[in-house]
Amino acid sequence: MADRQAAPGPVPQGKQPRNPISRKQVEKVISRSVAVFGLVFGAQTVPWLMGQLDEAYPIWLWIVVPVLFGLLIFVVIMSFAQVWVRKAHGTFAITYFVVLVSWPLAVLPGADIFGGIHWLNYLITVATAMAAIAFTWRIATGYLVLTSVIYSTIRATPVGGNAGWELAVLEGMYALILGGAVLIIVTMLRQAASSVDAAQATALERYSHAVRQHATEVERVQVDSIVHDSVLTTLISAARAYTPQAKELAATMAGNAIGHLRDAAGASPEDDTTVRFTTLVDRITEAASSLSSPWELRVRSIGTASLPVQSADAIYAATVQAMVNSLQHAGEGNVTRWVAIRGVRPGGIEVVIADTGAGFRLADIPTERLGVRVSIIERVANAEGRAVIQSAPGEGTIITIRWPYLHPTALPVPEPLIGYDEEELA
Repeated sequence: MADRQAAPGPVPQGKQPRNPISRKQVEKVISRSVAVFGLVFGAQTVPWLMGQLDEAYPIWLWIVVPVLFGLLIFVVIMSFAQVWVRKAHGTFAITYFVVLVSWPLAVLPGADIFGGIHWLNYLITVATAMAAIAFTWRIATGYLVLTSVIYSTIRATPVGGNAGWELAVLEGMYALILGGAVLIIVTMLRQAASSVDAAQATALERYSHAVRQHATEVERVQVDSIVHDSVLTTLISAARAYTPQAKELAATMAGNAIGHLRDAAGASPEDDTTVRFTTLVDRITEAASSLSSPWELRVRSIGTASLPVQSADAIYAATVQAMVNSLQHAGEGNVTRWVAIRGVRPGGIEVVIADTGAGFRLADIPTERLGVRVSIIERVANAEGRAVIQSAPGEGTIITIRWPYLHPTALPVPEPLIGYDEEELA
């Protein structure tokens, strides 16, 4: 039995400074911050609300107050659970807008209207901040301007406290400036995070392209050597073949040269260099730690065996491509991603890249998309391995890479990874 190797746990977050921000991280932080900020402002609204209960119809208050404060709590829960985040924030923003528009209709005739700040003013910044989370910056900007104008207009009327246009405009401008600051911060953070993600994906794509170029160059050198040693020698011999014996020899050499070229077309560049499985695991761990989303590493009994450097490069590049595909296409939110590596008999290795994301159908992938067919399946096949992809819409994706591939039958369905012996890598 192969010696048991220590298995790395989840990718250490301490390595993340190479990726200081990502779009997913930024969305999580700003959504939770705005949710908590909204709850605090909602609590601040309560004393002012209690002092203005006699101004509006009770039925309006019984509907509006529980809905608004209930949505504030709902937004906090969804933001921390990272489920329906934008929908929750958008629901509060739309609900507040409806309440604001219905405010003049809810005022009791002849009621003594409080001339100070209305309790809805404390929630206008909360609503505009949540609109910035839920909508595009253009829609959020329109929402900010429209709510500020509506609030100022109502405040200047008798049903809004008859504050006068000067005070009403001042309150509206305050809400506009504060909401605009939040919108600018959210937009800038999103753009910066998107730039980081794009740069990271571009770097990985360039590295993958460089790997393919290197393999092509090595193969070209091999073919050049064959052409020089076999083909040109054969042509020179044929040019000097004046006797039947010389012509027969030239024909034999030509047949051998054709055989060499045929063999070279299906062979990998010959290199006796080998790398240990542990080195391949370290490379995959380092690559996973450099990505914007955390990957859980599960390693089991990889042993002390080795594999050719070309095969190791192919497995590594295919694994990185599979992880990048997951980050780009599996979706955001509550998506779990992991890489499982284990030793298989005889002297082989198996790498499983999986996620619980959106999934896809292989038949739906256009032929011009090379990420799965060339970068994963064909690359592993050229390294004498096999890659099997299992995926369905809404059911996640499992990519199994096994080296070497010894049997003509398809790989079995990967076993559940719950039973893996997981230990921390020293």
